[in-house]
Amino acid sequence: MIETERLILRPLAGSDFDDYAAMMADPDVAGGLAEPVGTSPEDAWRNLATFIGHREIRGFSHWAVVEKSTGRFAGRAGPWRPHGFPGLGVGWCLAREHWGKGYATEAARASIAYCFSALDADEVISLIVPGNTRSIAVAERIGHRHLRDTEYRGEPVHIYGQRREPAQTERSG
Repeated sequence: MIETERLILRPLAGSDFDDYAAMMADPDVAGGLAEPVGTSPEDAWRNLATFIGHREIRGFSHWAVVEKSTGRFAGRAGPWRPHGFPGLGVGWCLAREHWGKGYATEAARASIAYCFSALDADEVISLIVPGNTRSIAVAERIGHRHLRDTEYRGEPVHIYGQRREPAQTERSG
């Protein structure tokens, strides 16, 4: 579990399903993701199971983003590298009612720090769907820069990312 100023990042669990399905039912939420996801409860179940399974296989995955002040589920964020992904990624997805609060930036910063320290990453990337200006703004706020454009799973994406700072290498070395 990771705590930030306003958030708790904890492993996603089956008990998050109702909140997760409600978040993914919003087409603006689901449609902004580089990993194509539908909006049905069945799609949400499979997507949640993918993140939980990723943790079992890789030892890390997206976490549930929970508001400290209320204990409410706000979304998911964290490290990610499924088979075929172009690098170690950090992603974020918040329920619409939590947009504009800075939670994505806060969770993504904690995720990047985790990648550099706990996973000893040299580079962290984020795949962003063209036109998702909210996610591009988060990427830029966390220190990512546009690296290149490519296709992922047959769809165009922007790859934003950043390399480990020299001071981070010295701390982990």
